[in-house]
Amino acid sequence: MSPTDRVEDDDYPAYTMGRAAELIGATPAFLRAVGEAGLITPLRSGGGHRRYSRNQLRAAARARDLVDQGTPVEAACRIVTLEDCLDEALRINAELRGSASRGA
Repeated sequence: MSPTDRVEDDDYPAYTMGRAAELIGATPAFLRAVGEAGLITPLRSGGGHRRYSRNQLRAAARARDLVDQGTPVEAACRIVTLEDCLDEALRINAELRGSASRGA
C-alpha cells in the first residue's frame, strides 16, 4: 500500500489513542471503554500501542454523542452497531430491488 493509498483509506489505523481521543472530543478511557464494549477493535502497533482508523473514530464519535445524551456506554455501542447493521441491510435491499427491476 502506497503512502497515498493509506491517506485515503478510511480503514487505515493512522491515529494514536491520544490523537484519536482529541479528534472526537473524548478521553483515552472512553476509547478503551468502547473497545471493551466491542464497538471498535483498534489495531496494535509493533510496540503494542492502539491505533485507530477514521471509520473507527466515526463509530466512537457516534457513541460519544449518545453517551453525552445520557445513554450508558454499553447501550450506546449496541445502538451504533445496530444502526450500522440496519444501514447495511437497507443498502443490500436497495441493490437487490435495483437488480430485480432491471431484470424485469
